[in-house]
Amino acid sequence: MRRGPEESVDSSGDCIPRPAPPAIAPLFPLPGFFLFPGSVVPLHIFEPRYCQLIDDLIDQNGRLVLGTVPDEYASQLPGSPPVHPVAGLGEIARHEKLPDGRRYLIWLIGLARVCVREAPSDRLYRRVSYEPLIELPIRAEARAALRRELEGAIRSRCKEIDELPADLADACMIDILIQKLQLPAVETARVYAERDMERRAHGALAAHASKPLG
Repeated sequence: MRRGPEESVDSSGDCIPRPAPPAIAPLFPLPGFFLFPGSVVPLHIFEPRYCQLIDDLIDQNGRLVLGTVPDEYASQLPGSPPVHPVAGLGEIARHEKLPDGRRYLIWLIGLARVCVREAPSDRLYRRVSYEPLIELPIRAEARAALRRELEGAIRSRCKEIDELPADLADACMIDILIQKLQLPAVETARVYAERDMERRAHGALAAHASKPLG
């Protein structure tokens, strides 16, 4: 039997799937900003290289990586500053070309956290290779108590929320709290990139406990 291109053979002769190669996407760097899964972010695109990026994506899958530029490199934004190794994969949900024909308004939906590496680019903008950030779930025995703590913290900072949906994903609950805390970028980077969701939750709760309510 002929094997598929994404299969190999282990020592027992069984076919096993090969890891998929990293995908490639355009990079849109922003200082101090993190794209969370499920969030919708409006962006004004005016720099020529990023207008080229949008032009290219409109006829493709509309996906780009929003990379967070550390604060200490924000002054290098006109060039090619480094970005945090964990970034946000997003998809353009809507775009609008402004009347001058040289600018765009886009609405970007956060899809996932991804690990990124710089990749070659023949365009004005940069490209990165990316792979999903493999997250560890919260332990079953700790989940109920941790969700109660998270919900209490969220409700104390979101007075408009009476009750969170019972089926709200753990990762979503943690991210809501992180975003409501509006932490300094260096602290957000640390919890944003944490693979272990239980540790991420405890990090968010510790920040909540140390930050006075507004």
